[in-house]
Amino acid sequence: MLSRTPKVLHDLCGQPMVVWPVRAALMSGAGRVVVVDSPERALQAVLPAGVELAVQPVADGTGGAVRAAIDQLDAGADAPDAESPVLVLSGDVPLLAAEQIAALAEAHRASGAAATIVTSVLEDPTGYGRVVRDGEGRVLRIVETKRPGDASESELQIREVNAGIYAFDGEALRAALPQLTSANAQRELYLPQALDVLRADGQAIAAHVLDDPTAMLGVNDRVALAHVRKLAQREIHRRHMLAGVEIVDPDATTIEIDVEIGADTTIEPFTTIKGSTRIGRGCTIKHSYLVDCVLEDGVSVGPFAYLRPAATLREGAKAGTFVEIKNSELGEGAKVPHLSYIGDADVGDATNLGAGTITANYDGQRKHRTKIGKRVHGGVDTAFVAPVTVGDDAYTAAGSVVTDDVPDGALAVARAQQANVEAYAERRRARLHSEEK
Repeated sequence: MLSRTPKVLHDLCGQPMVVWPVRAALMSGAGRVVVVDSPERALQAVLPAGVELAVQPVADGTGGAVRAAIDQLDAGADAPDAESPVLVLSGDVPLLAAEQIAALAEAHRASGAAATIVTSVLEDPTGYGRVVRDGEGRVLRIVETKRPGDASESELQIREVNAGIYAFDGEALRAALPQLTSANAQRELYLPQALDVLRADGQAIAAHVLDDPTAMLGVNDRVALAHVRKLAQREIHRRHMLAGVEIVDPDATTIEIDVEIGADTTIEPFTTIKGSTRIGRGCTIKHSYLVDCVLEDGVSVGPFAYLRPAATLREGAKAGTFVEIKNSELGEGAKVPHLSYIGDADVGDATNLGAGTITANYDGQRKHRTKIGKRVHGGVDTAFVAPVTVGDDAYTAAGSVVTDDVPDGALAVARAQQANVEAYAERRRARLHSEEK
């Protein structure tokens, strides 16, 4: 990845890559989920509640990683029965779905094998370990291809590949792990060697073929990450559209995985919706950027609006063209139509704030809150200098800088008295002409 960020912590549609298989495992019904990390424990902060962390002391390969995970499982107070199946997923294979994990577990139980590997047939198998079968189609071994010399030329021609996803009989896996060796080009412990150990012991190895090869796509560089992100985004869009959301141009729309959108909402092109944003039914979002905000039913946003974290728009509210809102609430039917910034504010129901409205919420040391009541009519180019409270049914005159509270029903006029200087342009021209001489 050529990055200071660990590979599996790179973002994939709103979640670190490693969280995708973890969440899929949890959704599939796994009894315990253990994630293997380096001694730096870089992954610990992103793991969902209930997920355990195992430390692999030395980066000695996939075999060493699984050994660390087994040690963690066995050390737990609710250590599994030795015969319980153990599924092994890869943190850089993020598109495997919960249904596919459950299908693997079921296939493994039905096979009666000591191990079941997930495979797929790829047009271009470059970079993947190859699945070698005997004349009767039984799995013989997995041949790695990471370094020259790992595989022969004939083995490199095989298109069936190892997805790096396994189901093991727990007791068989525990017996095989101590027998792994580092006799390979990378001098690492390869987990697929456990299959050789089991087979030499007379135990069966089964294969579970994925019909959808995209589910096993791995990420080893930013090109692959972009490809996987495109596939993940397509599935997110598909899920929303099947639930009744109108995404006018999916190729020009970004929606992260945890976003919720109600039916009959329209998302117009060049919109980005991120984080835990929740959007109700019947909303319209036009060419805008939304992050960790809440939009209730019938809300209208954009074009070119920016809703930042903790922005809440109640039913029927509007944030219009070039409007930025953060940590604020617009009441039902409230409108901020044009060219405004609303920060750290509470805006009441049916209030309309004119173009160029600003809440001056920061005094250089602390943030302060602006409270604007119901049915307020804000004149254009009004600045509310917080902390300030504007009562219900109040008005502000255009161009006002409101620094004091405004009572209910009052008109606030806070601007300098206009003075017109007659014949100013003529006198100015005469002065400039005199100076040129």
